[in-house]
Amino acid sequence: MAGLTDADRAELGRMVVNTLEDWDIKASDQVAMLALPDGTPTRMLRRYQEQTPLPDDPAVLKRVEHLLGIADALRTTFPRNARIGVMWMKQPCKRLRRRRPLDIMIEDGLSGLITVRTHLDCSFAWRESERKD
Repeated sequence: MAGLTDADRAELGRMVVNTLEDWDIKASDQVAMLALPDGTPTRMLRRYQEQTPLPDDPAVLKRVEHLLGIADALRTTFPRNARIGVMWMKQPCKRLRRRRPLDIMIEDGLSGLITVRTHLDCSFAWRESERKD
């Protein structure tokens, strides 16, 4: 996600914060999930929804990439009802050691986002395995 314009980062901010809101994630957890700078007030999330550009920070943009990838994977996994995807995020998952995907994403940071995305998106998992070879 290198070389994004302010307009690109503003659109990504709107998309990702709306997605996190749809998933019913607390504002303080949203700030942590996005790896926003220390001391970022939760009210800043509203500004991102209103077209303020996200920080031009590789850590933030990497998390946005994974969060939007998870959202896309949920849409393809549960194409008939988006609310089922939200429900899935809040239920313990046998393949994730009976942890809730939402807890993994909040508690485990970037590695948690990658774990959930890999679980949901086989094409992402395949690309990741190709990079390690």
